[in-house]
Amino acid sequence: MPTRTPRIRSSSAPPTGPRATAFATRTVLPAVVAAVTLIAVWEIYVAVSGIRPQILPSPTRVLEQGWAARDNIAVHASATVQVTLLGFAVSLLCAWIFAVVADFSPWLRRALLPLFVISQTLPIIAIAPLMIIWFGFGVLPKILVIALATFFPMTIGLIEGFAAADREAGALLRSMGATRWQEFRYVRLPSAIPRFFTSLRIGITYAVVAAVFAEYVGATEGLGIYMAMQKNSFRTDLVLAAVLVTALLSVTLYLLTFALERVVAPWARDERSRHE
Repeated sequence: MPTRTPRIRSSSAPPTGPRATAFATRTVLPAVVAAVTLIAVWEIYVAVSGIRPQILPSPTRVLEQGWAARDNIAVHASATVQVTLLGFAVSLLCAWIFAVVADFSPWLRRALLPLFVISQTLPIIAIAPLMIIWFGFGVLPKILVIALATFFPMTIGLIEGFAAADREAGALLRSMGATRWQEFRYVRLPSAIPRFFTSLRIGITYAVVAAVFAEYVGATEGLGIYMAMQKNSFRTDLVLAAVLVTALLSVTLYLLTFALERVVAPWARDERSRHE
């Protein structure tokens, strides 16, 4: 008598319905409570201590003054977003090119990877002024700073993703007469996508920080130069307002990577969960 095989639900499947609400509550609520508590303590301390706004403005003052200067901040934020996306696009293209070439040429990977590791030991605070000196105050030095800050994590994510491909699947394709490119396309590339999106999320947050710092060193517009100007005017409230906008930009771009992952590779989430 044939037996019925029970269906086993994958543990990596995302929760739905009430379980999704409970999951969101468990993960989001603690962060919200911590943030609200920190802001409340900050507000109370400023009110009780009587500290000057030039030293530490209250959260309400930061929001009020930031809203009053929203048009000016929006102009600078737009410039920062543009240079961030441009620099990150250049870094992303270079990371893919090098990772693919390195996967086909182990000798090249062994030769160049140590140089990229060394490049990550150089602090941005030392690199950014040199880029301004060498390439002026245009867009190019900012793109280079962003590329240097984000290229390494994305490249490493791709290289390790290619290397983590199923060896048996690759051997099976080769036994069927598949070329090296076909093996890369059908086995190694899909294997690298989950790790790539993980490194993409790391890189996009680095990109915003690098862009702001490059603007802080030298620029005509952008949140970095805006912070520098307000600092020189002792407008700490507007400096913190710009910091808040920078944080919101980073979080927004970070969350957009999840949306992009769902569109480009909806299966990557389950694959990443299995590796974790």
